[in-house]
Amino acid sequence: MVRMADTNFPLSLSHRAAGLLCGLVLLTACGLGLAQTPADAAAAGAAADAAAPNGAAAPLTKGEIKARRDFQMLDFNKDGKLSRAEVALFPRLAAAFDTADTDKDGFVSFEEVEVFAVQYRAERAAAKAAEQAEKK
Repeated sequence: MVRMADTNFPLSLSHRAAGLLCGLVLLTACGLGLAQTPADAAAAGAAADAAAPNGAAAPLTKGEIKARRDFQMLDFNKDGKLSRAEVALFPRLAAAFDTADTDKDGFVSFEEVEVFAVQYRAERAAAKAAEQAEKK
């Protein structure tokens, strides 16, 4: 177990992995420029590709670098995708698996995580806006 700094609260492996996925989703959303819809993300990606000289990829943001590193940490067998078995021990991850697996191949690729992050961010923003509208 790992102990958080300044506390005696132990973190289990499942808590650390759940935190990694949440961070991965949020960092990926931030790395995508906080796009609100998958169409916006696709348009932003196309614009970045068009702006890159000679087909060179745009440099990754710090958030994208961390998201990719976290994804690789969760990818226990290092095959470049997350399987249902790799996330089975983590209820939060397992619960989001079917939604994130957009091509229904039984695996979640990093690209699918990016799309899921955009959707997750848009849903959070809509829920927050609805909550603020109720307070008025």
